[in-house]
Amino acid sequence: MDKIQKIKEMFDKGILLSEDVLEKDFDEGLIERIEMEEDLLTLNDDYVNIIEGSDYLVDWYQVDKYRVDSEKDRDDELYQTSLQQFQKSTLTNPELAVVKQEIKSLEVELDETESSFDTVAENVADKLDIVELSKIPNSVNVVVSYINKPHKYQIQDFTNFFLSRYKFIESILRNRQELQHPLTISRVLNMNDKENVSIIGLVEDIRETKNGNLMLTLEDMTGRIKVLISKNSKELLQEGRDLVLDEVIGINGVSGDKIVFANKIVWPDIPSTHELKKGPEDEYIIFLSDIHVGSKLFLDDEFNKFIKWIRSEAGNEQQQSIARKVKYIIIAGDLVDGIGIYPNQQEELSIDSIDGQYAEFTRLIKQIPLDKQIIMCPGNHDMVHLAEPQPIFTQSFAPGLFDLPNVTLVTNPSVVNVGKTEEFSGFDILLYHGFSFDYYVANVESIRNGGGYHRSDLIMKFLLKRRHLAPSYKSTPYYPAHQEDPLLIRKIPDFFITGHIHYSSVANYKGITMLSGSCWQAKTSFQEKLGHEPEPARVPLVNLKTREVKILRFG
Repeated sequence: MDKIQKIKEMFDKGILLSEDVLEKDFDEGLIERIEMEEDLLTLNDDYVNIIEGSDYLVDWYQVDKYRVDSEKDRDDELYQTSLQQFQKSTLTNPELAVVKQEIKSLEVELDETESSFDTVAENVADKLDIVELSKIPNSVNVVVSYINKPHKYQIQDFTNFFLSRYKFIESILRNRQELQHPLTISRVLNMNDKENVSIIGLVEDIRETKNGNLMLTLEDMTGRIKVLISKNSKELLQEGRDLVLDEVIGINGVSGDKIVFANKIVWPDIPSTHELKKGPEDEYIIFLSDIHVGSKLFLDDEFNKFIKWIRSEAGNEQQQSIARKVKYIIIAGDLVDGIGIYPNQQEELSIDSIDGQYAEFTRLIKQIPLDKQIIMCPGNHDMVHLAEPQPIFTQSFAPGLFDLPNVTLVTNPSVVNVGKTEEFSGFDILLYHGFSFDYYVANVESIRNGGGYHRSDLIMKFLLKRRHLAPSYKSTPYYPAHQEDPLLIRKIPDFFITGHIHYSSVANYKGITMLSGSCWQAKTSFQEKLGHEPEPARVPLVNLKTREVKILRFG
C-alpha cells in the first residue's frame, strides 16, 4: 500500500495519519484494532505502539491531553511515562474479549470432536437460533470491566497501585488553577524560608499535635515533607480532619524549615464544567441492590410487588405506563445472601446452598420482560472473591444468569454506557457495590457526624472528590494483579450507583446523579448489633430525558 492510498484509506475511517507512520506496514489485525478505538482521531508512531502492545481500550482524549501538557512544559519524559501507563492499562475491550473467547471455544470444539462438517454446521445453526431468539435491542456498552490475572505476587505489584494512583491524580492536580506550578518535595526541602509554594503528595501520616494543630506527612517520588494545618484556620482544619491515609492531594502554603504551613488543600475532584446530561428519549432507568435471595429475611412479597409492577401488572395506568418505559435496570451487587458472610448467618438462611440461592434469584429475574436491559455486578455477599475488583459471577454457581439474553454481567467496580446513539453519547454509569463505605463512615468525621450510614450521598461525594473508590488502602481488600489501580475514577460518570449500606439515597454532585439502591432484606441480627437501620424495598427511578428522580416504595 503506497502512502497516498494509506492516507486515503485511513481518512475514510475518520483517522488522520502523521508523517512518522507512513512507512509502517498496517496489517489487517492492526487495522481492526484501530477501527475498534472509536475515539482515536489521529495516529502517530507512539499511538501505534500503544495499540500493538495491548488488547485494551485506551482513553485517547487523556493521551492527547498528556501530549499537549508535555509540549507546554517541554517535558517529553513525563509524556513517555504516561504512554507506558496507557500501554499497561487493564481496561478490557469487551468486543475483542468476546471475539477471542468465541474463537477459543470453536478451536476447542474442533479439536475435541471428530464430527463431520454437517454436525459442526448443525452446532453453528443452533447458536444462530439462540441469537435469533435473543434478538433484543441492546444499547448497553461495557466501558470498563476488569480481568484478574493471577500470578506470583511481589512487592512491586502493590507498589504499582500507589504509583499509578499518584501519577494519574498528579496529572489532574497539575491542571488545577489553585496549584500554580507545583514543585517536587525535594526542591521545597531545599528552599529558603517563607516562600509561597505548591506541592502534590500522597498522605503518608496524619497526627494531631499537643497544641491542637494537624500535622501531615506527604510524600512524592522525590521525598517526604511535613505539612502543618493550624488550629486557627478552622475551616481548613475541618477539611484536614477529613483527610485519610494514602489519598493524593495538593497543598498551597508557605515553606519553612523542612516544613510547609498549609493555607489550602486541593483535591482532584470533578470539574465544575461537567454537565448534567439529558437524553433524547422519554425512557427510564431504575437502580436496585442488595436483593439477598436465600435469607429468611428476604422480602419476598415486596420483591414480587416490584416484579408485577415492572411487568405492568400492578399500579394505576400512569404507573404501568412508566413501567413500560423502563429500559434499563441496574443491580449493584449482593444478589444472594451467600454462605458464612457474618457470624451465625446459617440460622437466618432459607436456602442453605449457594447454587440454590442463585437458582431462585434467576427464577425471579427471568420474570422481568426481555425488553428491559439488566446490568449486574457482584457484592461482598456474592460467590466471588472479596478482593476488588471482584470478577463477574461464577458460571458454575449461577449458570442461569449467563443464559438470560437481556442480562449484562460486569465486575465490581465497572463502567457501562447506556442509550448511546449516533446523535447522543449515552450515559456513563459507574457501578460500585460499596464495601469500602464502612471504613469512611467510621473514620471520616464529617460523614460520621453528618448521618453515617443514612447518608451514602456524603460517602459518594467524598470518593468522587478524591477520584478514587477506596482512597485509603486498608478500606477494602485489593486484588493486586493489576498494573494500575483499578479503583481510580478515571472516567467521569453521569450516574454513580452503589449499594451495601441498605439505605436508599439520591443526590447530585457537579452533574453526577448519585444513587444508593436500598435493599430487599429486613434487619438482620448482625445489623442490629451494629446499630444499622435498613430502609428496604425502595427503588430510585430516573427519567433519562429530564433527569428527574423519584423513589418508588414497595414496602
